[in-house]
Amino acid sequence: MGSVAAALRERGFTVTGSDENVYPPMSTFLQEKGIVITAGFREANLPEGADLIVIGNAMKRGNPEVEAVLNRKLYYLSLPETLKEFFLRGRHNLVVTGTHGKTTTTSLLAWILESAGLEPSWLIGGIPRNLGQGARFRDSKYVVLEGDEYDTAFFDKRSKFVHYMPELAIVNNIEFDHADIFNDLEEIKLSFRRFLNIVPGNGLVLLNADDPNCIEVGRTSPAPIVEVGFSPNAANQIRDLRFQAGTGGAPGFSEFTLFETRFTLPLLGEYNVRNAAMAVSAAHFYGIPLETVRKAVAAFEGVLRRQELRGEVRGIRVIDDFGHHPTAIRQTLAGLRHQYPGARLWAIFEPRSNTTRRAVFQHELPAAFEQADGVIFAKVARLEQIPEHARLNPERVIADIAATGKPAFYEPSVDDIVERIRPLAASGDVIVVFSNGGFDGIHSRLLKELA
Repeated sequence: MGSVAAALRERGFTVTGSDENVYPPMSTFLQEKGIVITAGFREANLPEGADLIVIGNAMKRGNPEVEAVLNRKLYYLSLPETLKEFFLRGRHNLVVTGTHGKTTTTSLLAWILESAGLEPSWLIGGIPRNLGQGARFRDSKYVVLEGDEYDTAFFDKRSKFVHYMPELAIVNNIEFDHADIFNDLEEIKLSFRRFLNIVPGNGLVLLNADDPNCIEVGRTSPAPIVEVGFSPNAANQIRDLRFQAGTGGAPGFSEFTLFETRFTLPLLGEYNVRNAAMAVSAAHFYGIPLETVRKAVAAFEGVLRRQELRGEVRGIRVIDDFGHHPTAIRQTLAGLRHQYPGARLWAIFEPRSNTTRRAVFQHELPAAFEQADGVIFAKVARLEQIPEHARLNPERVIADIAATGKPAFYEPSVDDIVERIRPLAASGDVIVVFSNGGFDGIHSRLLKELA
C-alpha cells in the first residue's frame, strides 16, 4: 500500500491514508514523499470528492472507514484490482511468487531490467537499495511485481497474484504459511495452480527445481515451464557455488555459474543464490545480454530489512531481518554464519505474523534457531485475537531450545530483552532481530544500551 501510494503521488495524484501503526522505514519514506498518513481510523479521514478508495487486505467489516465507504457508496477497489485496472493491462508483467525470497528476487529482477535500460515499472513489498523505493510506474511495457499468495481483501478471498496478469511467472518455493486464511498446504497449492493457469502460452513459468511442491504444482501448467536450481534435473542448473565471507568491513559474496557465465552476488546463502538464478533466468528469457545481467547482479545492494546491518557498537553488530517463517529464519541464520564465521550469533524473535502467533509452528520453531548460539523470544503480538487453544506457546519453544544446551530466554517486553542481552553480548557478537513489524524500536534501543 505504501509503495503504491508513493508511486501514485509521483504521477501527480493527491494521496492520503490511514493505518493503525506506521513505523520506519515506510513511515519516513512516505513522509519524504509528502504523503499524509493518519494514525487510527475515522470516517473524517476520507477526503470529500475522492476519486477512488483503495482498501487494504487487513481491513475488515466494522472498521469505521470501511463502513463509511459502503454506506456512502463510494468507489472502492482492492489494491490488486487497482493495479490491474490502471497499470497492468497490455503490459509484459513479470510476477515473482513463493513463500520465501519474493522481495529479494523481485528487487534484483527490477534492477537488472533497469540496468539494461528497459525502464521497468515495479511493485515490491520492501525498499530495494538500488532502486530507492518499493514502487514506480512508468510508460514502459515491462512491469515487475512481487506476487503475494495472501488474500486480496475482505470482499475478495482469492490470492492477490491472480489479479496481476503474469506473462512470466516465478515460483521460488511453496510451503505452508498464512494459517489465518489457509487450512493446509493443499489449499495453498490450489492458489498457485490458479495463478499458473493464467500464464499465456507465449509466456514462461520458472519453477524451483529443488522444491517438490513447486514441481507438483507445475505439472498442470498450460504455459511452458523451465526448472531452475541445483538439481541435476534442472534445465537452468546452478553450478560451482562458492561463498566468500566478508573481511575488513567488506561484505561477503557468493559466486555461481549459470548459462556458462560466472556471477558474483553480494549476498550470502544458498537461498539468495537461487533467488538470483531466478532473476537471471527471467532476464535471459527477455533477451537481456548476459554481460549486462552479470554486472547488474554484481552491483546489487539488497533490500532494507533483509539481513540489514543497523549499527555496530563496542564490536557488537545489530542486524534487522524480516524473517518470520521457520524456513526463512533458518536460511537467514545460515547466511549470517557464512557472513560472520566464528562470531557468536544471538537471535531475537518477535512472533508477530498471523501464522507464527499460532501454534502451527510450535514444533518447527526450535529447529529453525539451530544455528544461533543464543535465542530470546518476545511475547506473542496481539495474543487476544487468537483463541487460547490455537496460540503459540513461546515459553515452550524456549524450553525446547534450552534443552539442547544453548542459552534461551523468554522476555515479554523490549525493555526485558535489552536488559537480558546487555550483560551477555560481547565484542565480536552478532545480534539478529527477526520481526515483520517495528518491534517497538528495538534496534536503536539495543544500540543505545549496548554502547
